[in-house]
Amino acid sequence: MEKKTVVVGMSGGVDSSVAALLLKKQGYRVIGLFMQNWEEQDKNGACTAEEDFNDVVRVCGLLEIPYYTVNFAAQYRERVFSYFLEEYKAGRTPNPDVLCNREIKFGPFKQYAKELGAEFIATGHYCGISHCDGVHRLLKARDKNKDQTYFLNQLKQEQLEGVLFPLADLDKSEVRAIAEQNGLATAQKKDSTGICFIGERNFKKFLQEYLPAKRGKILSTDGEEVGEHEGIMYYTLGQRRGLDLGGRQGETGRWFVVNKDVKNNILYVSHGDESPLYSRGCSAEGFNFIPFAPEQDQFKCFAKFRYRQEEQGVTVKRTGKDTIDIIFDEPQRAVTEGQYAVLYDETQCLGGGVITGTVL
Repeated sequence: MEKKTVVVGMSGGVDSSVAALLLKKQGYRVIGLFMQNWEEQDKNGACTAEEDFNDVVRVCGLLEIPYYTVNFAAQYRERVFSYFLEEYKAGRTPNPDVLCNREIKFGPFKQYAKELGAEFIATGHYCGISHCDGVHRLLKARDKNKDQTYFLNQLKQEQLEGVLFPLADLDKSEVRAIAEQNGLATAQKKDSTGICFIGERNFKKFLQEYLPAKRGKILSTDGEEVGEHEGIMYYTLGQRRGLDLGGRQGETGRWFVVNKDVKNNILYVSHGDESPLYSRGCSAEGFNFIPFAPEQDQFKCFAKFRYRQEEQGVTVKRTGKDTIDIIFDEPQRAVTEGQYAVLYDETQCLGGGVITGTVL
């Protein structure tokens, strides 16, 4: 019986390395594909594409599988990075990792993999998938701390077709143990954090290279001018660090951001009182239901409004083809425009959309 071919997105990390190993052991013909999504212009930049590719070469050599590299930097700049800049310019806080999955990893990458003869593609994401009667469902990973369905909330049915997630039933510790036992060079490699094109650099300095800063007033919630900000795009709701504001005499607690008036270039802060950060609901647009939209216009489920958050009970009301309102069972802190509201039931991700506003 001829082996089926699967192309694995190899990042040079331990997760994708073990994904390739497991698929080979399961009898697939495995091909490694390394994507270069960012071309660093600054010689002092922190992207580690060359180091990561070298790790891919070592792992594929040990596994005795072929590997290729493909450059999607132009597509990434056009489809992801331009959106990233526009959102920050508008004062919102985008999540480019979600867009990268929809626009690159399960777009041009998948098409390129097919040209290599792939019947399946696979990644090292911690999530599961179900293919049944032509319907593809995105399932939660066993390791709840690592579950990455949040970042895949924008994937369409055609993008999920023929996809494998070999790490669905593994904890991170088990993945590292498998890598160690099989002599993979990435076994103890530190997990990458943040966005590749920023890396370990100072985020504010990086953004200044593309979006010139415009200083403005910092006002308290009662309208008192308490300082000056360095550019409203550099601040996020709930932020405490980097405000350079002293405490008021006789008061305890720290200052934190509670609102941004982009039109008038004013940053609003609160001292000690976090109540302005809490909201009772939010709206979202560009909502992508997985596997398809529900028949009812109102239903109860769970939601996350940022990746590292426990699921929250909510009531969802559909307001249009791809727009929804979400009412929280309990008030939520620092729900941020530009981030994704992602819905869940007990076992699967139901999709997500971009947060456009909150209800106080």
